[in-house]
Amino acid sequence: MNLRGGWALIRRTWLSWMQHRAFFFILAFGWMVPPLVSLLVWSAAAGQGSLGGYSRGGFAAYYLVLIFVNQFTYAQANWTLGDVIRMGELNTWLLQPLPAVYQVLSSEAAGKTVTLAFVLPVAGALALILRPEMQVSGSALLLFLLSLALAWLLRFVWGYWLALLAFWYTRADALLAVQDALVFLLSGVVAPVTLLPGLLQGAARLLPFRYMVGFPVEVLMDGLPAGEVAFGLAVQAGWAALALLLAALMWRAGIKRYSAVGG
Repeated sequence: MNLRGGWALIRRTWLSWMQHRAFFFILAFGWMVPPLVSLLVWSAAAGQGSLGGYSRGGFAAYYLVLIFVNQFTYAQANWTLGDVIRMGELNTWLLQPLPAVYQVLSSEAAGKTVTLAFVLPVAGALALILRPEMQVSGSALLLFLLSLALAWLLRFVWGYWLALLAFWYTRADALLAVQDALVFLLSGVVAPVTLLPGLLQGAARLLPFRYMVGFPVEVLMDGLPAGEVAFGLAVQAGWAALALLLAALMWRAGIKRYSAVGG
């Protein structure tokens, strides 16, 4: 692994993204809209009381943290990987003295810094208006950081192996759209998992999508028993390990059959 070359690539990609930061700010705002709509709906439903253990201030805290987590874990680079494979641009990647995954990771790093530069000030301004109610303990913060790192890894690698299907299928990115729909439904974006119907709630606790976004938020809110936090971290690590294995196997198999003119 060429770490020096990888850092240079990340820096170059970041400078490129900064030239078009207004476009990515618009994208980041678009990604903020669904959680904000859910926040308004559930805050109105809670009124002056509470709903599912959340007051109006509790919903504000939950969704403001969720906006940050969603932006931090969203792997937008995986959406372009399929085009790179189909259009033959992977040829250029393979000729460089760096593992090809560095190209995707450089876009990840650049995207995170550019979009979070927009999201964090906006979320801070919303916090002044909405007055979220949340008490965070030191242990909850540490567990949140661990679960956040695992959530990013899981969401990135899960999308990465789906994008690698472009070695075999021309419209593999349609599966990324299905993944985003399942994340919206089961990760806690449309509603906190505790407010979902029984069948969906059970699916959310087992499938990987809750652990990509909603689970770290629940950990920070300090509303989960210790046993459930440990179970959730284990599920995150297990799904991430499976996704890493799938990505490694699919890359090896795909690169053997890859042939393209272009790039």
